[in-house]
Amino acid sequence: MNAKKIVLVLLVVSAVFVAGCIDGEPEPDEPGVDDGFDDTEPDETGIDAVDGDGFEAETVAEGLEHPWGIAFLQQSDSGVDDRMLVTEREGALVVVHREDGTVETVEGTPDVYAQGQGGMLDVTLHPDYPDEGWVYLTYSASNDDGESATHLGRGELVLDGEGDESGGNSEEGGDDGGGGDGDAPRIDGFEVLHIAEPFVDSNGHFGSRVVFGDDGMVYMTTGDRQFKDFGPDHVSQDTTNELGATLRLTPEGEIPEDNPFVDDEEFEDAIYSYGHRNAQGMTVHPETGELWQSEHGERDGDEINIVKEGGNHGWPLVHYGCEYGTDVPVGELPHERDDTVDPVYYWECTSGGFPPSGATFYDGDAFPDWQGDLFVGNLAGQYLGQFEVNGTDVEETEPLLEDAGWRVRAVEDAPDTGHLYVLVDDSDAPVVRLVPE
Repeated sequence: MNAKKIVLVLLVVSAVFVAGCIDGEPEPDEPGVDDGFDDTEPDETGIDAVDGDGFEAETVAEGLEHPWGIAFLQQSDSGVDDRMLVTEREGALVVVHREDGTVETVEGTPDVYAQGQGGMLDVTLHPDYPDEGWVYLTYSASNDDGESATHLGRGELVLDGEGDESGGNSEEGGDDGGGGDGDAPRIDGFEVLHIAEPFVDSNGHFGSRVVFGDDGMVYMTTGDRQFKDFGPDHVSQDTTNELGATLRLTPEGEIPEDNPFVDDEEFEDAIYSYGHRNAQGMTVHPETGELWQSEHGERDGDEINIVKEGGNHGWPLVHYGCEYGTDVPVGELPHERDDTVDPVYYWECTSGGFPPSGATFYDGDAFPDWQGDLFVGNLAGQYLGQFEVNGTDVEETEPLLEDAGWRVRAVEDAPDTGHLYVLVDDSDAPVVRLVPE
């Protein structure tokens, strides 16, 4: 699909959205409902309402603005460090001290397109951190025409006044450009590594989770940018663009020579898998090394997927959900075709769904009974989902934190303590951790 066709389709889609609002039927896939960002405040129940079975919830820090991603500065084989990085969707990266709740803003971050579901999104560290001091960010940014795209960039994380106090030499950074207070945490030399093109006129479905695989490569998700032309011409099935896909890159942002579609003229070289709608969760299985994703579906058709190299995950040719506002299926059912990758767990139309965000496999020691379980944040459902996993067999257990009224955006277990850390999607949000009773 070329750029002119993409713009035309978006104009048509915008007209449909306007018509829907005039009729009084909200579009559930728009920013502000199930699928990422919500302006409404969660119920004022909070941490005092948490009644866990075998765990307690503690407030680590407060006052964050729509936190989105977590990265612990302590890696499993490095020294003790109680700090972690947290992104705030409005555009900030902060250092959170886990012991006393202190929050420091990191200077030298890029300018972002903080509209709808976009902004400063995920964060991860180089697997050899701190020997390799790179911090990786995914975020949405716009071009001169106001169109937006998912970006991947990196810079060197400088803490405690280390390094050159004059700051970095980034030309891509935000207003601080890597300078400012020499004692403040900062990113030096921030550079854009990859842009998931094309830029489009949309505020939603940026995907944007990023992880390092066991092979040392960078994997990032991209969304379908809310295109509604369901069928074989949909952007997620058009492999000459990078929308609705999982991308695989080297740590320097280059194309790995062994990517599945290198030199195939019908595919962008960065594509690792395609046919995705909007995966906002991605994690590496600690035993198999497989990539697992949690993905938003159209009306209730949310999914948990094991990503297949070179695989077509089917959206929107196959799907278990329905078109919003109807009981009309989107495409065929996934199990009816053998040329697409089936989800390992899914929610069907009219089930209520599970609008998912961040995901992680529990691999800590604090909760032995949770070992190997998959945890996934539920946004509209306002709880933390826990799933028992045995190979490709997945079963949801009892929801956690369901009385707190929190849209759960991200979840990670700390490599030193095994405590489970949770980000709440709110304009004045806490960072929460689960600890044994």
